Amino acid sequence: MAILRKSKIREMNAKEREKKLQELKTELLTLRSKAQTGSIESAGRVRELRRTIARIYTISKEEGQSL
Repeated sequence: MAILRKSKIREMNAKEREKKLQELKTELLTLRSKAQTGSIESAGRVRELRRTIARIYTISKEEGQSL
């Protein structure tokens, strides 16, 4: 999954953001468990997911929506 940029997140409606947020959180949880066992392919992906999740929360808050 590619990085979601601010422009793409702003184009989404609240339901789409909520769905994408759940997908990203699930993927982050999976990667964190793989990191614990040492079988992670890309350690940078965890950082990328955390930042994308933060972007979604920030833009939602700016637009007055709570997730």
